[in-house]
Amino acid sequence: MDAPRMTARSLPEQLQQQDADEVREPEKQWVTIVWNDPVNLMSYVTYVFKKLFGYDDQKATKLMLDVHHEGRAVVSTGSKESMEHDTARLHAMGLWATFQQD
Repeated sequence: MDAPRMTARSLPEQLQQQDADEVREPEKQWVTIVWNDPVNLMSYVTYVFKKLFGYDDQKATKLMLDVHHEGRAVVSTGSKESMEHDTARLHAMGLWATFQQD
């Protein structure tokens, strides 16, 4: 049996099909995490979340309570560079924070 002939027209169609068949995983987001510490008052942590991230009272309080009760809370999500920046700002305000890929 003869092998199918490759034509100039079929090659681009095959490449397009291969590209369509590839499933690309979306790039994972990065997160900034604030950890519970024995130093900062809950009211201060709430204040920092409002000041740095512009959260309203309800959101800032919920995040602070997550830190207090769960030991940590994700306070921002985005690119690695943004999370590095957010972590540095939290450190400057005296909070214990890290960033990682989610």
